Amino acid sequence: MQDMSTQALNPSVNSDKESSAMVKATAQPSRLKYLSLGVLVVQTTSLVLTMRYSRTLKEDGPRYLASSAVVSAEILKIFTCTLLVFMENNYSLQAMTQLLKEEIVKKPVETMKLAVPAGIYTLQNNLLYVALSNLDAATYQVTYQLKILTTALFSVSMLGKKLGLYQWLSLLLLMAGVTLVQWPTESAGEQKVLTPGSQLVGVVAVLMACMSSGFAGVYFEKILKETKQSVWVRNIQLGLFSFVLGFIGMMVYDGRSVTQSGMFQGYSAITCTVVVLQAVGGLVIAVVIKYADNILKGFATSVSIILSTLISYFLLNDFNPTSLFFLGAVLVIAATFLYSYKGKPTSSTFKV
Repeated sequence: MQDMSTQALNPSVNSDKESSAMVKATAQPSRLKYLSLGVLVVQTTSLVLTMRYSRTLKEDGPRYLASSAVVSAEILKIFTCTLLVFMENNYSLQAMTQLLKEEIVKKPVETMKLAVPAGIYTLQNNLLYVALSNLDAATYQVTYQLKILTTALFSVSMLGKKLGLYQWLSLLLLMAGVTLVQWPTESAGEQKVLTPGSQLVGVVAVLMACMSSGFAGVYFEKILKETKQSVWVRNIQLGLFSFVLGFIGMMVYDGRSVTQSGMFQGYSAITCTVVVLQAVGGLVIAVVIKYADNILKGFATSVSIILSTLISYFLLNDFNPTSLFFLGAVLVIAATFLYSYKGKPTSSTFKV
């Protein structure tokens, strides 16, 4: 009785408990946000290095098809998401089946919404193929970083996000930093003569890919944050469309090779590692979009570019850093901190 009367006379005790509970509740999503971003950096870096090694490794027999690896990753992603939904439903097969039937089969309109980002992602992959056929790798990498800016613009226009002055400046710093890091160096052995016409086709393809990447990513983010549906169920829906479209693309581009030698030709342990990293990457990106946003995802990707370059220099010994690289690295790190800086929202907030 004395404790109850004390709390009644001191309402600050209850308010302190409530405030501490609110702090804990808000701290949990924040930890998940930065944890998912950290995992994304590690996953992206590992995927880039492993994929590069797998594509340059000299092996007897045919090399694995990139289109086949993409389809295999979608299959693994669907399987993994299904397993996670099974766990969320207390390992009940009946409950999971009922949930998937209710959310996918009985809601065709909601399911068809995922066909939009899946189709745009497929278009984006084709555009990047056209771009890399008409531009050298360095020019492609530099130009493709414009997707960070397009993502920010679509986030403002489609999601109603408000970016402060410091965030806009950080985006400019980020683009400048990544451009300096990926600035092409003169290499007589890698010079490639390109006609102005082919260069124009390549640049247009990259710009269209940047637009489609920004739109599809923000569209998927909008769907995730406007629904209470499990992120894993959404990924199953997205994966089904991506699998169908990816399989069609594989048969169109590599149909003859698949018919002659099979879909899994040239697969090895390193190939399976690439497929697993690709599948995990899709799930990590979904978590990042759920708890963070596409702009922070762009920053994580940019950091992974620098990290990949450092590992290439110290472990693979196939990169010689220049002063431009170090300057770009400083700009990217500064931009990352600047984006998180909270200025005065009343005087420095812009909305399109």
